[in-house]
Amino acid sequence: MLKILASYQPPEFQQFDGKGNPKQHVAHFVETCNNAGTYGDCLVKHFLRSLKGNAFDWYMDLEVGSVDSWDQLEQEFLNSFYSTSRTVSMIELTNTRQRKGEPVIDFINRWRNASLNCKDKLSEASSIEM
Repeated sequence: MLKILASYQPPEFQQFDGKGNPKQHVAHFVETCNNAGTYGDCLVKHFLRSLKGNAFDWYMDLEVGSVDSWDQLEQEFLNSFYSTSRTVSMIELTNTRQRKGEPVIDFINRWRNASLNCKDKLSEASSIEM
């Protein structure tokens, strides 16, 4: 048993500093833990290692014993660090047009990026039609 523990290498986590997309950070964190064989409430113990800056300070300011599950910690984290990504409406997406002098490939990439932030999911056929 001791031999197994001595060879254990904790996973390398992407660091979150309070900027960026917290949902994306949680998804990367959970996937990294799951790939290393860590699941459920065991994620709580590793989460601190994925934080830095303001996010690390937030974690350190949590009251001792105030979090008793991964689901609770995840919810607290997402409530504290809201996403700065903008939600695009279907109307805005359908009104997106190619700008004067804008290369077609740039327009396609701009439209595709906007569609990824659209709250209404598009089928492939609808995307092509637009």
